[in-house]
Amino acid sequence: MSGFRIVGVGPGDPELVTLKAARLIGAADVVAYHQGVGKRSNARRIVAGLMPEGVVEEVFEYPVTTGRTDHPGGYDGAMSDFYDDCERRAVAHLEAGREVVLLAEGDPLFYGSAMYLHDRLADRFPTEIVPGIPAFAAATAASGTPLVRHTDVLTVLPGTLPVPELARRLADTDGAIIMKLGRRFPGVRDALEQAGRLDGAVYVERASMEAQRLLPVADVNPATVPYFSLIVVPGDTKPAPAVSSLAEKSAELLVIGLGPGPDDWLTPEAAAALAEVDHVVGYAPYVNRVPQRPGLQRHASGNTVEVDRARHALDLAKAGERVAVVSGGDAGVFGMASAVFEAAEDPAYADVPIRVLPGVSAVQAVAARAGAPVGADFAVLSLSDRLKPWEVIERRVRAIAEADLVLAIYNPRSRSRTTQVADLRAILLEHRAPETVVVVGRDVGRAEESLTVTTLADLDPESIDMKCLLIVGASSTRVTPAGRVWTPRFVE
Repeated sequence: MSGFRIVGVGPGDPELVTLKAARLIGAADVVAYHQGVGKRSNARRIVAGLMPEGVVEEVFEYPVTTGRTDHPGGYDGAMSDFYDDCERRAVAHLEAGREVVLLAEGDPLFYGSAMYLHDRLADRFPTEIVPGIPAFAAATAASGTPLVRHTDVLTVLPGTLPVPELARRLADTDGAIIMKLGRRFPGVRDALEQAGRLDGAVYVERASMEAQRLLPVADVNPATVPYFSLIVVPGDTKPAPAVSSLAEKSAELLVIGLGPGPDDWLTPEAAAALAEVDHVVGYAPYVNRVPQRPGLQRHASGNTVEVDRARHALDLAKAGERVAVVSGGDAGVFGMASAVFEAAEDPAYADVPIRVLPGVSAVQAVAARAGAPVGADFAVLSLSDRLKPWEVIERRVRAIAEADLVLAIYNPRSRSRTTQVADLRAILLEHRAPETVVVVGRDVGRAEESLTVTTLADLDPESIDMKCLLIVGASSTRVTPAGRVWTPRFVE
């Protein structure tokens, strides 16, 4: 049976083609390759000396290489039609029993067009992928600078990312490769400068080719940057933590609530404080919300190490560093403030002053979207049993239900906690009427926001996840004809 081979031919130097790639190319009936409009395929140039006599060449010429096209489906529509045509042409050869080799610059599955034909053909024909030396490996070798050492983290980034996001990722990693430059180069340079990684970053153009060129990124003329270029950011260039053990006095540790999500919900006080600190510590998604700027060091961690990250922040502050611990919503509502004070009970941190800056809480955000469901007495409860047993949660739910308080529920359900919302509903129905109002807010403040007003009887536990916050009304909670939810301040 015929075979489909996707062969990586390396970054440009014909001598960097692997022996296996050379063997398969030499035995091919058909050699296919992509090329730009009005251009010659670089992959074809690399293997020119390996092409067998009489081989059939299939040239897959892109209809467009930018986002502009007259196709009725736009760029995506034009490219979909293009790959449909490539598929038909490849299939015709394969069904005729021919060995088809598709050339791919660098490595086939690393930002390569070949993967799209792989997706279409791999389940229909015997398919083999031959790895190739990626361009960044050739660029790193050309720069002569070790990219990463020991436990360094390497991140490969497209230059097409928004500048703030690119700067954030550059600041958070050790070594980095930035690809897809071209006209994006000015923004990439700005991101490197914002992240404090411009010094030591190396621009490599046409790595391993005769026209190879290397320059410090700071010296590159943006008008001269071609597609075949990338930037190497060695791990050795990451600034070392600026922690001094000789600090005369501990710095104040700030604990800051970032609000539920939108930048507009970050308080001016919090924004001003974040602009002054040198370190931000927190759960990774919250740290990611803090804009990167020169000199800012970010310390992101997982979701279940609150006290460990609090100790890290306290150690930095004790050494005289300006540090902020960040939380989503309000740091004092199921956030990092309590964890910081827990860690600070250690006498070693007795001289570290701690200040908590408030933020808009998730319950406030959902309540505001709904109307005024917490306009009277209410309780707030986390349904997570990670730090307290379910028996305690159940006892508190019963007490709140018997007291006829509005109840806001954080952390209602996770992948490992799938029955607790149903259990909560059952307990509440022992004390509340089935028509009790329930508000379900999901991703409030974000693009995916949704708000559902239902009843305790109609609440579907399976529809709830960790992105939700629930507000269960009291017996007095009402819904207006316009669907607004409110709870009277008075008790009849």
